[in-house]
Amino acid sequence: LLAKTRQLIEEVTTDLEALDSPLAAEKLRDFADVLTNWYVRRSRDRFWSGDDADAFDTLFTVLETVTRVAAPLVPLVAETVWKGLTGGRSVHLEDWPEAHDFPADDALVRTMDRVREIASAGLALRKSTGHRVRLPLARLTVVGDSTGLDVFSEILQDELNVKSVDFAPLEEDSLGGFGISRRLSVNARTLGPRVGKDVQRIIQASKSGEWSVAGDTVTAGGTRLLEGEYELVLESADPSNAVAFLPSEGFVILDTVTTAELEAEGLARDIIRAVQDTRRSANLNVSDRIDLR
Repeated sequence: LLAKTRQLIEEVTTDLEALDSPLAAEKLRDFADVLTNWYVRRSRDRFWSGDDADAFDTLFTVLETVTRVAAPLVPLVAETVWKGLTGGRSVHLEDWPEAHDFPADDALVRTMDRVREIASAGLALRKSTGHRVRLPLARLTVVGDSTGLDVFSEILQDELNVKSVDFAPLEEDSLGGFGISRRLSVNARTLGPRVGKDVQRIIQASKSGEWSVAGDTVTAGGTRLLEGEYELVLESADPSNAVAFLPSEGFVILDTVTTAELEAEGLARDIIRAVQDTRRSANLNVSDRIDLR
């Protein structure tokens, strides 16, 4: 989170110096999602324990910094939050944050962004296939660049409630085994000025499968395509496959086959949720002992 905050300061500084406040606001909005829906939510146990100083120190540092970054765009909200945090006079009397005060770890930030991307895709698959999050599933397979992801596999297992997370490289020869095919999409607007009337023939060749890829060279209908004139699109050969394609690269496959054991574990989680909801509606404290039938 600290390394992500460094990136936020750098990017928002660049946007505001270029007088691009909409882009700066978008960066802040995206960061707020990382802070609340990822760091705070994932760190609840650390906060509840009350004795994890690092968790509180990190959260305070990031909130105080972000309110200074946000002050030019949301001056009243930033003022209220900053005063509540610090007891100071005004956030608008403070200096702009310095990015070099925070650690630089672009690789870690990229990896964690990838973890969040995979988790989001997996949850979307659960929703689209009608499998509630409390029902454990056997496996999620991540196909694509998995550099650094293995150390965060437990986070993915916990987020998606799956028993295991497998990683596989994205290789052309193995796509069929996952029920995935690759389609060539020609950008007629970019290609047209270069080839003229031939563009229709090339588009037809791409649709009929008369195209090939050799290294970085893509050829359709005997014509070599240049960068920007085409896009290689992954798609599922079987619409029933629980597959989600990642915005960055690759795809995830969710194993939606359940067993009696998985169903029983899901039912136990449903019962726990129902009991907790009933406790809250009865205004019981967490420490209150109850009898359950």
